[in-house]
Amino acid sequence: MSNQYKFFKGKSLAYLALSATCVLWGTTWVASKVAVAENLPPFQLAAIRQFLGGFSFLLFFIGFKKMPLPTLRQFGWLTFLGLLLFVISNGFSTWSLKFIPTGFSCLIGALYPFSVVTMERIFYHKKNLTPLTFFGLLLGLSGVGIVFYENLLVHHQEGFYFGVVLSILAMLSWSVGTMFIAKNKFPLNPYYSTGWQMLISSVILFVISLSTQTAIPLQNFSLKGWLAIAYLVIFGSIISFIAFVYSMKKLPIAVSSLYAYLNPIVAMITAALVVNEKLTVHIFWGALVTLAGVFLVNYSVSRDRVKVIAEPEQ
Repeated sequence: MSNQYKFFKGKSLAYLALSATCVLWGTTWVASKVAVAENLPPFQLAAIRQFLGGFSFLLFFIGFKKMPLPTLRQFGWLTFLGLLLFVISNGFSTWSLKFIPTGFSCLIGALYPFSVVTMERIFYHKKNLTPLTFFGLLLGLSGVGIVFYENLLVHHQEGFYFGVVLSILAMLSWSVGTMFIAKNKFPLNPYYSTGWQMLISSVILFVISLSTQTAIPLQNFSLKGWLAIAYLVIFGSIISFIAFVYSMKKLPIAVSSLYAYLNPIVAMITAALVVNEKLTVHIFWGALVTLAGVFLVNYSVSRDRVKVIAEPEQ
């Protein structure tokens, strides 16, 4: 009886962690939008967020767990991943929020399984494109087309196309990083590894902000901007990632991957409520069609190998 209780208790915590991941990672896109709307420079915003998040992880693992520093080879690997996942992917997606709606940027990020499957076919000659995969790709791209056209009519502003390009580049960078992780296994705790990636990327982002002269004095940050940063660090970079890894360990991959399909919906609904972004019927159904395509692509690939499911962290 005791073992059954522990089993159900563990499952309950895992589902709670999954729910937290869905909600928190969806709403962090909106928090980034709020901060950018307060005229916080995107790269400076991302730098502060990654520095505080990474410092928190490393303080715990080095200060309390007494974990050794990475080797020179591991440090190079962490730097490369930090550049792909946090500088380019997170930095560009944050920058895109100056030009395009929150939900649309999040939805483009959710398309990353498409690029992973395509890259593996082109560069590694993997025969993972079945008729179901092609149908999923067609369905997903059709849904994005619907959302793109509707956003063009409803939200179009100066720099809209540039924002779309930034989101696509961010998604592609996440795809390359994901493939690199899958093909290069290093014996590092995932939380500890993420802490180093965040810290390293924050230094690069700070350098970019200073060299492009886009950084502003911290005293010029508004209260709303600081509150958005606090939310991004505490809930977006620490709590949600801990919840994500826990749910991945405790739940079947088909269940734990559900967050990837729910995040864009959460982002769209939250953006409509918090920052008054218009959510039309066409945008909502286009998003559902897109995510259905992503699901089919993931499902078709998962029959031959372990499914790639993570979505770009925002």
